[in-house]
Amino acid sequence: MVKIGDIEIGEFPLLLAPMEDVSDPPFRYVCKQNGADLMYTEFISSEGLIRDAMKSRQKLDIFDYERPIGIQIFGGDEEAMALSAKIVDACKPDILDINFGCPVKKVVCKGAGAGVLKDIKLMERLTTAVVKSTSLPVTVKTRLGWDEKSINILEVAERMQDVGVKALSIHGRTRSQLYKGHADWTLIAKVKDNPRIKIPIFGNGDVDSPEKAKEMKDRYGVDGIMIGRAAIGNPWFFNEVKHFFKTGEHLAPPSIRQRVEVCKTHLLKSMEWKGERLGIIEMRRHYTNYFKGLDHFKETRLKLVTFDHKEEIIETLLNIPDKYTY
Repeated sequence: MVKIGDIEIGEFPLLLAPMEDVSDPPFRYVCKQNGADLMYTEFISSEGLIRDAMKSRQKLDIFDYERPIGIQIFGGDEEAMALSAKIVDACKPDILDINFGCPVKKVVCKGAGAGVLKDIKLMERLTTAVVKSTSLPVTVKTRLGWDEKSINILEVAERMQDVGVKALSIHGRTRSQLYKGHADWTLIAKVKDNPRIKIPIFGNGDVDSPEKAKEMKDRYGVDGIMIGRAAIGNPWFFNEVKHFFKTGEHLAPPSIRQRVEVCKTHLLKSMEWKGERLGIIEMRRHYTNYFKGLDHFKETRLKLVTFDHKEEIIETLLNIPDKYTY
């Protein structure tokens, strides 16, 4: 049984990655319903939390049905990270996660996210400030290094463990790669094989099929897998992977009716959490993903992304014919 601190998360847990503008409560709801073992919020700016910025505060929303759930923060200032850790602590998630992996320029330029990979001593100080400011188990998500000339994940893993981190999720790319090229899981395996490392190591990157998930599990010996882009519009992916692990066979793909029902649930949860108008608007980015590959879907999609009222959107969804093919 894999444990983060005292929290049990399964024999080989599948984690939902913290994805900006994706991993909000409505999306997490449908992923939890379809097999995600541990989920994280979108990353939250420590500076935003301290300023009481509305968007940052809203991202703290978690619900009991999501547990175990982790709240993820990022920042480059020790005091801000310590204060934001106390704010997160009061929200009572199960885990507090630090983002040292986001490659986006606006985050990196502030000396946060993957930008911290250029200064391991700063990473240690930031992490120590968080660990000392919370009663929650602290985890870290990071990358292999800044670029191919400065891959330092082996040292980073040891230092994170030494300052009290209880688990590490590693994306198998450098910051300079962004999301291009291929994730290098051999370096993730080296971290896991290091006899000094006692904390769980989760691998992340390029897991886009049940076969790939099984290969990563069997070949690299990680304690679990973090799944990101493969779950967008496809929350069934978690159960598909679990079924493949158990049987070696593919779970039958979701029918059109199943896709419609989960998409509708996502829409209703979005409206419930964000308000009807904003929930409808922000759901528009998801329709293409839910119905990716369907023939002759363009006309239906146009309705879904232009209608402004819940009733007409749901009617459009329910009228998607079962005879649609891929």
